[in-house]
Amino acid sequence: MDRRQALIAASAAAFVSALPRFGMAQDASAAPEIVDFALGDPNAPVELIEYASFTCPHCATFHLQVLPQLKRDYIETGKVRLVYREVYFDRPGLWAAMVARCAGEMRYFGVADIVYRTQREWTQGDAATIAGNLRRIGLSAGLTDAELDACMQDAETAQAMIDNYEANRVEYPIEGTPALVIDGTLYGNMAYEDIAARIEDALARNQ
Repeated sequence: MDRRQALIAASAAAFVSALPRFGMAQDASAAPEIVDFALGDPNAPVELIEYASFTCPHCATFHLQVLPQLKRDYIETGKVRLVYREVYFDRPGLWAAMVARCAGEMRYFGVADIVYRTQREWTQGDAATIAGNLRRIGLSAGLTDAELDACMQDAETAQAMIDNYEANRVEYPIEGTPALVIDGTLYGNMAYEDIAARIEDALARNQ
């Protein structure tokens, strides 16, 4: 193992060991702010909230097959604003979200796209291997080693993300992913045609 590989392995191990346990709430006054990332016009007449996990195969299918149609027909035409909210059913899903968030608002969805497209590859192996795989995704998206080091060891932000996820579950009881909230109503996973029909109903109500 060369020096760079050793550093990557050490960083991945630190990433795994530093993260908090699920459900361990921290002092809200000291917690970092966790923002939602969104696509589309903030003033669009219909809001669609997608709850998704980066380790969920159905979410990958939605992101790669359904989302492009939604972008074409509704998001890019100013009819729908998509708000993406992460769900953490497992630690790798949380870790992937941390790396995507490290990329910042402008690159978040680009990293998310890589994560979903390579989901079958990066989710393989033990915890340290998965963390190393995610690190390489971050590097391929333009993040620096220093940025990834800071991100992957930020247990405070990880805990704030978990707490934010738990708060979202109070608002909407998310049991499976992807889950969609269209104009305030929660739905499970649907085909594009069914989503479009509900969006059209919401557009008619909001005219």
